Amino acid sequence: MNSPKDNSQFERKKPVYLELNFQIVCAVSLIAVIGVSSVTPAFPKLVKELNINPQNLGLLITFFTLPSLVLGPIIGIFADRWGRKRIMVPSLFLFGLAGTACAFARDFNLLLWFRLLQGIGAAPLLSLSITLIGDLYTGDRRTEAMGYIASISSVGTATYPIIGGTLATIGWYYPFMLPILAIPLGLLVLLGLKNPEPQGDRNLKQYLSNAVKVLKNRQLFGLNTTNTTLKS
Repeated sequence: MNSPKDNSQFERKKPVYLELNFQIVCAVSLIAVIGVSSVTPAFPKLVKELNINPQNLGLLITFFTLPSLVLGPIIGIFADRWGRKRIMVPSLFLFGLAGTACAFARDFNLLLWFRLLQGIGAAPLLSLSITLIGDLYTGDRRTEAMGYIASISSVGTATYPIIGGTLATIGWYYPFMLPILAIPLGLLVLLGLKNPEPQGDRNLKQYLSNAVKVLKNRQLFGLNTTNTTLKS
């Protein structure tokens, strides 16, 4: 990966929160946390409209979060080998398309499959948004950016149930349309994000070995998904 000295060209004198790069990364982190909290208020209406057993509603969360558990340990491999944008942009498009498709599903099994695809798109987003902060900033500016990202993600997580609940009063499927915002965001990442990409490949065997160890210890799992964040 690039050294802090190499990354200095991507930093600016103006405040971090005014930089376009940072604003794009913030938008990605907000999209990353929209997949659960925005749709749960629609569950009561969903049960009635699709005649679903309430005990099966948990599958909508499970199918969405499962890809993150499976793909989490290897996201860093592909991001280091192929580049951040080559992972993030298709992920945003998949998240937006599959998430919006959920709004048009009128069969519970089909809805689950769309949620699984949406979860695959969501899997890299939060970890790569944090990784990009490590790529773009060093020192105090990195700490400042990480603090903003954490705060903004928390605000999004707290706000989305309100937004989703309001939309659900119109129809159960309206909260599921929110992911469509990921599609224009994907274009913005592609065209507007100026980030350093990693130089050279990380040792694949060593990375996979570490990933297996992490999976055996769930307490360390969260660390592995962002293990490329602060290395530069």
